[in-house]
Formats: sequence, C-alpha cells, structure tokens
Amino acid sequence: MSQESNVTPKVPQRQRGPMGGGPMGGMGMGGEKAKNFKGSLKKLMSYLAPFRIQIFVVIVFAAISTVFTIVGPKILAKATDELTSGIMGKITGKGGEIDFSYIATIMLWLVFLYVISAIFSYMQGHLMSGVSTNIAYNLRNAIMKKMNKLPFSYYNKTSHGEVLSRITNDVDTLNMTLNQSITQLITSVTSVLGVLIMMLSISWKLTIIAVLILPLSVLLIIGVVKKSQKYFKGQQKYLGRVNGHIEEMYGGHLVVKAFNGEEKSLEKFDQENEKLYESAWKSNFLSGLMMPIMNFVGNLGYVLICIVGASMAAGGTMTIGGIQAFIQYVRSFTQPISQIANISNQIQQMVAAAERVFEFLDENEESKDVVKVTMDDIDLKGDVTFDHVRFGYEDTDQIVIKDFSVKVKAGQKVAIVGPTGAGKTTLVKLLMRFHDINSGDIYVDGYNTKDFSRSDLRTEFGMVLQDTWLYNGTIMDNIRYGKLDATDEEVIKAAKAAQVDHFVRTLPDGYQMVLNEEASNISQGQKQLLTIARAILADSKILILDEATSSVDTRTEVLIQKAMDNLMKGRTSFIIAHRLSTIRNADIILCMKDGDIVEQGNHDELMKLGGFYANLYNSQFEKLPA
Repeated sequence: MSQESNVTPKVPQRQRGPMGGGPMGGMGMGGEKAKNFKGSLKKLMSYLAPFRIQIFVVIVFAAISTVFTIVGPKILAKATDELTSGIMGKITGKGGEIDFSYIATIMLWLVFLYVISAIFSYMQGHLMSGVSTNIAYNLRNAIMKKMNKLPFSYYNKTSHGEVLSRITNDVDTLNMTLNQSITQLITSVTSVLGVLIMMLSISWKLTIIAVLILPLSVLLIIGVVKKSQKYFKGQQKYLGRVNGHIEEMYGGHLVVKAFNGEEKSLEKFDQENEKLYESAWKSNFLSGLMMPIMNFVGNLGYVLICIVGASMAAGGTMTIGGIQAFIQYVRSFTQPISQIANISNQIQQMVAAAERVFEFLDENEESKDVVKVTMDDIDLKGDVTFDHVRFGYEDTDQIVIKDFSVKVKAGQKVAIVGPTGAGKTTLVKLLMRFHDINSGDIYVDGYNTKDFSRSDLRTEFGMVLQDTWLYNGTIMDNIRYGKLDATDEEVIKAAKAAQVDHFVRTLPDGYQMVLNEEASNISQGQKQLLTIARAILADSKILILDEATSSVDTRTEVLIQKAMDNLMKGRTSFIIAHRLSTIRNADIILCMKDGDIVEQGNHDELMKLGGFYANLYNSQFEKLPA
C-alpha cells in the first residue's frame, strides 16, 4: 500500500460543492457508449420479443395519453374566446352576456380529457414497469446460472467487482432506462408531432416563427455542451481519484497511523480535491447556463409570437384564445425536444449496459461433462493416481505443472511441500476438476475423473482452504453447509471433533450466533476451526487440507492435529503445509519445485537423503546470525 491513508480528509470550505454530474448531464454529457450498438440492440430486442404485445399496448396507451393532453389547450381556447367576446361586448356597449354554461361544459370536457389521459398514462406506466422488471429478473437469473457454468479460469482473470457490476449496476441501468426512457421517448415524439400539427391548425405563420427560433437554441446548447464536456470528463476523473484515495486510506488506517502518513495523505487528497473543485465548478456553471439560454431564446420567441399574434388578432385573422393556445403549444414544443436529446444519451447508456451483460453471457462455459460413471455405481475406496499431468492456467507457454505422476493408495496421508509458486494448491484444484488439465490423466479408484460429472466427483471430496469462507448466517448453518441435511446433533458432533464446540458455547448465542458478512465478529483462527468442522461434517472419502491450521495458535493446532489424525483414519488425505513439523507423520511427502516432484518418501527417508526436503525442513529451525 502507498503512503496514502484512511484518515478523515479535511475539506476546504469552498470545496463543498457538488461532485456529481451537472443538471443537464443527459444532454450529451458522459455516459459509456456501446462498442457494437446495432448488435447489442438486436440482442436486447430478442429479450423484449416475449413482451411485444405488452410493449405494443404501452406504445398505444402512451400515444393516446399524449394526444388527449395535446388537445386540451385548443379546447381551452374556446372558453377563452367566449369569455373574451362577452367582456368585450360589455366594454364596447354592444351588449351580450358571457355564456357561463358553455364555459362550464368546456371545462368539464377538459377535466374528462385530462382524467382519461392520466388513466392511460398510469396504465402504460404500470405495464412498462412489469416488462422492464421481468427483463431485469430474467437477465439476473441468466447471469446467476452463467456464473455457475463459467470455468475458474474466467474468475482468475476477472475481478469480483467486475462480475458484481454486471449483475447490479448494468442490469439496474437497463431496468431503469427501459422503464422510463422508452415511454418517455414515445410521449416526446408524439408530443412533438401532435403539437406541431395543432400549431399549424391555429396559424402556419406563427408556427414558422416558432420553428425558426428552435435552431438558434440548439446551436447555443451544442456550443455549451462542447465547452463543458472536457470539464465533466475531468470532474469524473478526479472524483474517481478522490474516492479511491479515501477508500484506500480507510482500508489501511492502522498502517497510516503506525507510519505517521497522515500529512502525506492529506497533501495528496488536497491536490486531487483542488483539481476536482476546479473542474466541478466549471462544468456545473456551464451546464447551469443551458436552462437560462433556452428560457432566453424561448422568451424571445414568445415576444415575437405575441407581436405577430396581436397584429393578426387586430386584423381579425386570429382570436385571443388562439394566441393563448398557441403560446401553450410553444411551451409544449420545446420541452419534448430537450427530452429526446436526454433520452438518446440514456438509450446509449442502456445499450452499453446491455452489451456488458451480453458479453458476460457469451463467455465460454466449462466443457460439458460426458458422464460414463457415477459415484453411486462404485464403492469408492480412495485410490488416487496422477499420470503425467501437465497444466497451465492461461496458455501452454506458462506451465505450472510440467510432468506430475504419483500413485496414492486409499487411506494414505499425502503431504505436499515446496516453495511458493511450486504448484501445490494447483495440484489439488486439478484433482477436484476446478480446472481441466492440458494433458495426462487423473484417476480415482481406476476411473478417470473426466468420466464423472464435476458435481458428482466433488461429493467425495472435503476441502479446507487457507482463505476461509463463511457467509452471513448462524454458526450452525455455516457448519451445516458441508452437509445440508445434517441434524443439529451431527453438526455439534463435527464441531467437537474440530475442537470448535468449546469456544462456540462461550459466545453470546452459541451455535445460533449470526456471523456478519465478513465474519469479522469472530477471530481468524475461529473461522478456520469452523471450516474444518464443516469438512468433518461432510464425511468425504478424500480430504484436502490447504494450510488448514495456518491461522490458529500452537495450542489449538495441536488439538486440531489430534482431531485430524482421527478424522483421516481410513481416508485419503492431501495436506499442503508450510510448517513442516505438522506433516512429519505423513505416509508420503511430495516435494514440489517448479511444477515437478523433485523428491518423495516419508519424513525419515527424506531426511536421510539430505536433499531438498532436508534443507527445507532444517531452514525452519535455523537461527539467524546475530
């Protein structure tokens, strides 16, 4: 870790401004673009195909809802004209009364239209929410199934955060955009066309003025967008750096305190925060100009329309109600155009998110099992044979296991030792078919492991890893994970065998104590004991212990060793250990170096050889020169 720390940063007063996107972020601001827009959109359409009837109904309902809303101002104009003619009659002395019943009828019609519009709007929203949620549900299911079908090599090259991002952020983006933007796009397009038709029906001259003003606002907006784009990119860049720095500092808070790194941490934070401040206020200021610009241009348009409309009304070619309706339509005309600009960017982001999901779903899966035999067909004893096994994680130029051969008899305890990177853990992963070997064969009781299904093969293996895995649940449930149908009595019996029972009973809720997500409410050694208890409960024929006692104290290790000795009687056991004192009683010790076995035998035989194992063993007891 660098000298950056998890101290709480001191933020200058002026740096309290917003750190996110600007208010008009949708108008060409940011947003990941799809690499293959057409291809990804086509795949997305295939997911939408089962819901085509619902989507068609949504389109119809959205259009109807918009049409009813559009008709409103023109009907309202009739009420305005009736009111105006009555008032003007009284002013001029020509007589005439205001027909309030006529106006009331028009108002009732308006209420009816707006209620119908609201009903159709609610119905299309309800339908589209169901469609988008169902698609998100189907995609999450597909991703979850895919996760279980991908080979381990995929997870070796892909971070956990990247996989989680597909199932959370990308699917959520897809869900929200489908739910909101699609219907908004339909209503916006319908609004533009409908309003344009209604404006033309009132006055083609005024419509030309309104349309000619539009390019001016668009040109001004494009100029602002281009100017602010670099500042938005800089804002996101420096925001990521600031957030990353703070996260890193909190993660290593103790180290920073121990090495007095607070000042350097604050210095770096201030540098990045200053850059963020500069780009943030410029981007937000420029994006904040968009609405004033649009309002200014719009107001200019209203002035021109009012002047021209007034002259037309004076000449008797237009009514006051017509001018009022037209101004309402002008307001309704510019808004959906801005929405379409926003929606186009959101759809780009939606397709980009869909593309990332589809990339994940298109990843190569594990080779399909060709089942020739099942564990139920044989009475497994535990003989294991490695026959000239060769394996590399990525390509054949980077071989981890070069030419590995060994025969292990049922019930033998096999210890695998060697320096870091020798291939010890890889060996046991190959045994359980977490990876498929490049060449050679692995046999269990004379049957090739490839002849079993992976899940069936793993039923006869119990594994305890150096990196413990416990989930958010009770201690009882975490141990029971080794055998899901085990009774409470069987769980407690396994816990006693793993020296777990005593410390569990000292906890507040005993076996019903709930572990948090990272199981940080118990010690690392206690976590290791629980995973050992889980392996004991599984009662498998073949055991794999990868540094199973590395995180426990010496006294607990002795107790575990006794329990393990009892557990491993009659079972084939593979033990990976760096503390060689723990494997002195192994039947076979395999000494690995650079992917090959350089020595094999029991402890006494290898010590007499005075070779690789003897040097490795003695090095753990050598005293360093003063």
